[in-house]
Amino acid sequence: MLSFNIGVVGPILVLAGFLVFRRAENSQVKNLGRIAIGLGLMLLALHLIIRTMEPVEGAPALRAIMPSLVQQPVLAALAAALLTWLSHSSVAVVLLIVSLVRAGTLTPAAALTLVVGANFGATIPPFLESSTPSGRRLPLGNMLIRSAGCVVVLPLLPQIAAYLSRLEPDPTGIVVNFHTAFNLALALIFIGPVDLMANLLTAILPEPTPTADPGAPRYLDETVLDASTVALVNAAREALRMTDMVETMLKDVMEVFRTGDLRRAREISRMDTVVDRLGFSVRRYLAEISEQELNEEDSLRSQEIFTFTTNLDYLGDVVSNTRAEFAARKIKQGQPFAPGELEAIGDTQAEVVASLELALAVFMSGDQKTAGQLLERKKLIWRLESQATERYFRRLRETQAQSAETDDFYLRVLRDLRRIHSFIAALAYPPLDRAGRMQQRLVEMPTEPQEVEGPPASGARVKLLRPCRRVAGRTALG
Repeated sequence: MLSFNIGVVGPILVLAGFLVFRRAENSQVKNLGRIAIGLGLMLLALHLIIRTMEPVEGAPALRAIMPSLVQQPVLAALAAALLTWLSHSSVAVVLLIVSLVRAGTLTPAAALTLVVGANFGATIPPFLESSTPSGRRLPLGNMLIRSAGCVVVLPLLPQIAAYLSRLEPDPTGIVVNFHTAFNLALALIFIGPVDLMANLLTAILPEPTPTADPGAPRYLDETVLDASTVALVNAAREALRMTDMVETMLKDVMEVFRTGDLRRAREISRMDTVVDRLGFSVRRYLAEISEQELNEEDSLRSQEIFTFTTNLDYLGDVVSNTRAEFAARKIKQGQPFAPGELEAIGDTQAEVVASLELALAVFMSGDQKTAGQLLERKKLIWRLESQATERYFRRLRETQAQSAETDDFYLRVLRDLRRIHSFIAALAYPPLDRAGRMQQRLVEMPTEPQEVEGPPASGARVKLLRPCRRVAGRTALG
C-alpha cells in the first residue's frame, strides 16, 4: 500500500464498494461493499495527508531540526511514537517519513529510526482505549512485542540501512521494505511462543472477580451484533432471566400476604428495579441489532422480544408499585385478610403464575395452539375474580365492615391480578396475528369485566366487578 499511488486506488475502491452495496441482495456481499468503501476512504485520507505535507517537506525549519533530531536515535524514535499516537495511524506517519526521504530531508538511516518509533507508537492508542483487562491483553502483548523489536533493532539501524541500500537503491523503497520486514520478522519470531505470551498476559491482567449484580446483562454480547440470529437468541435468553425474576416476585408477594414479611416486601421492590434495568438493556441491544440489515423473520422476532420485555416491565411495576404497597400497608395497620380471602387470592395467583409459564412457552416456540390456550385462560381469571367478588359482597352483607378502605384491599388485589394476567395474555397476540386469527378472536372473545358502583349492605360504596360479554362489537353487562 505504501508503494503505489493510493490517490488513484482510493476513489476506485469507494465507487466499487458503493455499487456492490447498492446492487447486492445478500447481506454478506453488502458487507464486502462496506469494507471496500471504508478502505477506499482510508486511502483517500492518507493521500490527503501526503498532499498536505508536501509544502512542509522542503521547509527550511524542518531541514534544520531533522539533522539534530536524528543524531539522538532514542529521542527521534520517541518523537515518531508520539506523532503516531496523536495521529492514530502508523501508516500515515510512515507515508510522511517516505515523503521526507523523497524530498531529501531525511537520510535512509534516520528514516528507519523514525519508522521504528512509529511502529511502537501504533501500540499506544489501542492499549489506552481498552477499558477491561481482557480487552487490554492483546494491545499490551502487541506493545511488548514491538518494544522488544525496537530495543533489538535500534542499535543496528546504521548497518541495516547500509545493507538495504545495496539491495534497493531507491531511498523510499528502503523505508517501505524495512517497515514491511520489521513487522513480518516480529510475527514470525513470536508466533511460536504465542501460548506462553497469552498465559503471561492473563497473569498480568487477570479477569476481575465478577460482581453479583443481578441487573447486569449476562448474554448481550455486542461482538455478535452483525450476526442478527445469534444476537436475537442472546436477547431472548436475557428475556428468560426477566421472566424468572417476575415469577419470583409474583410468588414472593403471596408469601408477604401470608406471613407479613416486610423484608420480603422490600426485596420485591428491589427486584422490580433489577427487572427494569434488564428490560432497558435488552431493548437497547435490540435497537443496535435493528441497525443491521434484518430479514423479515428476524425483524418480527426482534419486535416480539421487545414486546415481551416491555410487558414484563409492566408486570414488575404492577407487582411492586401496587401489590407490594398494599401488603406493606396491611402489615403496618395490622389488618389481616378475612377468612377465605387469602385462599381466593392464592387460587387466582396460582393461575396467573401458570399463565406466565404458558406465555413463556409461546414466546420460545411461537406455537399458535399454545397461544390460543393462553388467551382462553383469560376467561378463567375473570371467572375466579367474579366468584371471589361475589363471596366478598355476600360476606359484607352478613357482617359490618370496619371501613370500606380496609375491605377494598381485597378487591384491589384481585383487580391487580387481572391486570397482570392481561399483560401476560397479550404475549399470545404475535403468533396469532401472524396466522390471521386475531380478528376472529376479537369478535368471539368476551371483553374484560366492567367496573360499576354497587352499594353493599353496610352503606359503604365500593367498586363492583361484573363480567360482561361482547356481541358483534357491542358490549353488554352479563
